[in-house]
Amino acid sequence: MKPIFAFSGQGAQAAGMGADLYASAPSAKAIFDEADRALGYPLTELIFNGPEDKLTETRYCQVAIYTMSCACLNAFRAVHPEVTPFAAAGLSLGEYAALYAGKSYSFADGLRLLNRRALLMDEACHAAEGTMASVLGGDPAIIREVCKECDIDVANYNSPGQVVISGAKEKVGHALEQLKAHGQKKVIPLTVAGAFHSRLMRTAGDGLAKVLAETELNMPEIPVYHNFTSEPAETTDAIRENLRAQVAGSVQWCQSVQKMVERGADFMIEFGPGNVLTNLLRRTCPEIEHRNINSIETLNNFDKE
Repeated sequence: MKPIFAFSGQGAQAAGMGADLYASAPSAKAIFDEADRALGYPLTELIFNGPEDKLTETRYCQVAIYTMSCACLNAFRAVHPEVTPFAAAGLSLGEYAALYAGKSYSFADGLRLLNRRALLMDEACHAAEGTMASVLGGDPAIIREVCKECDIDVANYNSPGQVVISGAKEKVGHALEQLKAHGQKKVIPLTVAGAFHSRLMRTAGDGLAKVLAETELNMPEIPVYHNFTSEPAETTDAIRENLRAQVAGSVQWCQSVQKMVERGADFMIEFGPGNVLTNLLRRTCPEIEHRNINSIETLNNFDKE
């Protein structure tokens, strides 16, 4: 088995996630407790008990998902030390958990870095009225051309049939009209806090660059495929640049998965809340088997499925 270790992105969160792991897996409990100490406030209380609307806020959501994902990973490694990743990747903020999986930094260092990212992105969301929309079954070339004409950006290439666009609210609305005129009928406006992975996030990326320059990084022990390039980085400076650039750049998730599979990956384990990445895998590489680790039940059943 040559598994991809994959990590969830924003939107997968749910109040109560990880509470069973906290109660039953000491290695997961240690991660949650460390998050509270590193941040200086009771993140775990928010994760386990909500309220849901507060947990959904960018400033809390990103660190909550990272913490949950790393807790799931540590609980899995404690039970299955024999399962080593062929490669790792994460969707948007999930890239930080993938780098933790590759031992590029400690859990606490990754958390502090991601916390700064979340705060900067939250500030950028409040500075401009942005939004996002999903285009299903569309032609990526047409989508890119319409985005260029409407002065917005492609945020995510999630799967061969799903592209997400992002930008100023009025311009995204105009782009949806243009896409429909080009025959792209399945367009879905998304309820989000802002225009993630678009030019409206450039100030957040620039601010993050200053923090990245001061953060000690190691080259990961496994290939970590980056959102911005869909390739592993060759230097720690390249890791820093990829993390900066992906804040306002397109997430090349589909391309990353395809490359990992082409290069030998034959299995995927999604760590963290939800099952978005395994659903995308079914559309991208349906021949690849997959599992989710997001609860004590899924952890205990890993060998039984």
